[in-house]
Amino acid sequence: MALTDIAIKSSKPRESAFKLSDGRGLQLHVTPQGSKLWRWAYRHEGKQKLMALGIYPDVSLAQARDKADSARKLLATGVDPMAARKSDKIARRLAVEDTFATVAQKWWESWKAARSDSHAVYVWRRLDADVFPAIGKRPIAEIEAPELVAMMKSIEKRGALDIAKRSLQTCSQIFRYAIAHGLAKRNPAVDIRPSDVLASRKKENYARLDGKELPELLRKIEVYNGSTVTRVAIKLMAMTFVRTSELIGARWEEFDLDGGRWDIPASRMKMKTPHVVPLSAQAVTLLRSLHTLTGHSPLLFPGERDHQKSMSNNTILGALDRMGYAGRMTGHGFRGIASTLLHEQGWPHEHIELQLAHQERNQVSASYNHAMYLQPRAQMMQAWSDYLDACVAGDVIPFRGKRA
Repeated sequence: MALTDIAIKSSKPRESAFKLSDGRGLQLHVTPQGSKLWRWAYRHEGKQKLMALGIYPDVSLAQARDKADSARKLLATGVDPMAARKSDKIARRLAVEDTFATVAQKWWESWKAARSDSHAVYVWRRLDADVFPAIGKRPIAEIEAPELVAMMKSIEKRGALDIAKRSLQTCSQIFRYAIAHGLAKRNPAVDIRPSDVLASRKKENYARLDGKELPELLRKIEVYNGSTVTRVAIKLMAMTFVRTSELIGARWEEFDLDGGRWDIPASRMKMKTPHVVPLSAQAVTLLRSLHTLTGHSPLLFPGERDHQKSMSNNTILGALDRMGYAGRMTGHGFRGIASTLLHEQGWPHEHIELQLAHQERNQVSASYNHAMYLQPRAQMMQAWSDYLDACVAGDVIPFRGKRA
């Protein structure tokens, strides 16, 4: 006989537990303490089982019947309802435990083994600063493409377009790791093209040599028979890898040779924020020598015809052409060569980017960022000048960046 709410409410506890049947396996178990527990009895693969459906009155008679019906339909397909519920519970628990940040940690521990310590630290730092605040606490299996777009747009707001793109690439690697380990079913990062999300930025391509051609170029610069001032300008460009306009417009008042530092004002920088160039011992020696030639002028490199103006950009380009590098190398090319070789030798990416003044900065952060990592950047610049000397001497040995 089917149960009713009145019959259930009127049932009183006894000395021993008893059960009331609603039919088709649905039962209400009444304990000596007065608890009323819904159970559904069924057989699967020849074994008798009892499935808990909740406690009355939290689960009403109608709700208990619905739960039993759902379990009965699942059983009809050959699936054990209790086993299925256990799997669902595990899946829900893993969805909560396997957040993006948790999986990213596992991926990073596996991925970093084949990378330099400094690069691995940099990637983790970028995840911690830019990615985790946006999606770190989200179950990785539930993250959708719009969340990644929002993360990228947030990074873009501070002008860091390259970091926004690299963050998406790193996220894509983490999603692939999650899929491989059964923690996610798809990679939402593949649905996004950075060009569809981020503002485009004009990219200038400058001719430059391959790093292996650098030693020969440096030796040709040493014996260049043109103007001494031009030769010094090219050597300083190789040592400091500043932009051509930043070099030829340099003024003596910007330099602290005793302190080994060159402070380029915001007005002369492409990003309109101040920039610090740590000077190597070789650069300081070269500058002191140059001062004997052009120290009478406020400019390091006054023009040959008009001493009130800086030398022309074409002066450096023309010298490189006369050395045999027409169409193959520009003054700006020293920046690309330095970036490639410094990265290959393990120097921290953020130190290189800051020294190249690539990072676009807003006015609030400019005063802080331009002086960031000055000590390790100074070490990097000294090692770079030492490397250039070794190239000239024909005694090139790999140099290693200081691990971050």
